[in-house]
Amino acid sequence: MASTPSDKELLQDLCKQFDVSYPKVEKLLATVKEYQFKDRRTGVYEALKEIIKSDFKKSNDEVQ
Repeated sequence: MASTPSDKELLQDLCKQFDVSYPKVEKLLATVKEYQFKDRRTGVYEALKEIIKSDFKKSNDEVQ
């Protein structure tokens, strides 16, 4: 019986296929999970924006 790929492997393959940073997606998912069961999810969008902005800053610094 062939083993099925894990969720992590599938996500890594999708990130590679669509040229998206796996660590970035991992951080975004962890942040969403952190806010998932809170009564109020105030701040989740700001936290996600900060993760995305910080990665863009790092990418821009590497290019220069």
